[in-house]
Amino acid sequence: MQSGTTTGTAGAPPTGTPGGPVQTPPGDAQEALGAFLPEWLFVPGWQYVVAAVVLVVGYALSQYASRVLGRRVARRFRRQSVAQTVLRLIRFSVMAVAVAVAVSVLGFEFGDIVLSVTVFSAVLGVVLAPLVGSIISGLFILADEPYEIGDMIELEDGRKGFVDEITIRYTKVYTLDNTSLVVPNANMRDRFVTNYSAEDERIRLTLKILVTYESDVSRARTLLENAASDVGEVIEGGPDIRVGSARYPAQPTAYIDEFADNGVLIALRYWAKKPYKLLTVRSRIQTKLWERFDADPDVEMAYPHQHVVFDDTSGTLRAEMAPNGEAETPIDSGADAAGNGDEGVSSPPQTNSGDADGRPGGPSDGV
Repeated sequence: MQSGTTTGTAGAPPTGTPGGPVQTPPGDAQEALGAFLPEWLFVPGWQYVVAAVVLVVGYALSQYASRVLGRRVARRFRRQSVAQTVLRLIRFSVMAVAVAVAVSVLGFEFGDIVLSVTVFSAVLGVVLAPLVGSIISGLFILADEPYEIGDMIELEDGRKGFVDEITIRYTKVYTLDNTSLVVPNANMRDRFVTNYSAEDERIRLTLKILVTYESDVSRARTLLENAASDVGEVIEGGPDIRVGSARYPAQPTAYIDEFADNGVLIALRYWAKKPYKLLTVRSRIQTKLWERFDADPDVEMAYPHQHVVFDDTSGTLRAEMAPNGEAETPIDSGADAAGNGDEGVSSPPQTNSGDADGRPGGPSDGV
C-alpha cells in the first residue's frame, strides 16, 4: 500500500475539455465575475452581453447623477455655462468608468490600451489638433467670461444673435433670423465679439440728420430731441450714465456734427433701454421726426443738389434747329472743335476771313 497523499482531483477532465467545467477567459474583471456568478451563465459570447449591460447601466447612472447634483452645482456656480460644463464632466466621468469596466470584461488590459494609444498618437494628434485647440479655447472662454448664455452678441462678420449654449468645444448662437449657428471656440476666441448685454443692457446710438443752411438749426435740434424722448424704448432723462470714467447725458441730445456741402449735419445721441430691437427704435424716432419736420416751416431736410453757373468765362455754345423741329447736335466753338478737324467736324464760320496767311481769325478779328 503506497503511503502519502495525492493532491488534485482524481479522474477530473482537463479544464476546458468537453464534459468539464467551462473555463473563464483570463482577465481581472472576468475572474472577479467568475468568483460569484454561477458557471451556467458563462455561455459563448457572454462577455459582449455583460459589456453592453455595463454601458447601459453607466449611462443611466450618469443621467441620474446629473439630475441629483444639478441643483447643487447650479447653486455653487453663478454662471450657467460653467454649471452646465461641470454637469457634462460628471456625466463623462461616470461613462468613462463604465467604458473602462466594459473593456475589462471583454479581456482588454490597461497596458494594451496604453500601447494602442501610443501607436496612434501621432496620427490622432494631427487629426484632432483643431478639436484640441477648440477645447483649450473653450476653457479660456469659460474662465474669461466674455459672454454668457442669454447674452446678445455680434460676430465679426456682422451677424447678431443670442448665446444659447457654451461648451468646451463650441458656442451655439441663435441669430436674429431664427437660425442656429454653431461656432468653434477657437474662432470665437481669435475674433472680435461684441457683447450688447454683458453688464448693462442700455446702449447709446446715433442718428444723423442733414438740414438746409436756411433752416433754424436750434429749432431742428429741439425737434430731434423731442422726437427721441417720445419713443418709449428711449431713456428720456435722469442722472448721467457712467461709461468707464466718463459720464454722458441720459436724455437725448442733438449736436451740430458738421457743416457739410449740402447742409448742416446734426447728430442725435440717445440711449436705448434694450439692445434687442434697435432698428425698431430707430424707425420710430425717424417717423416722429418726419412728422415734426413736415409741420414746421422753419426746418427743412437737405438733399444733395448742384448749382451750375454760366458766365463770360464759360465759353460759347451754338445750337441749330433742324427743319423737322428737332435740335441738332450742338457744335462747340472752342478749341476742341478746332482741334478735332480730322474727325469730320467742321468749325463754326468766322466773322471775317482771318489773317492774310489764311489762318482763322484770332484776337485781331475783334471776336
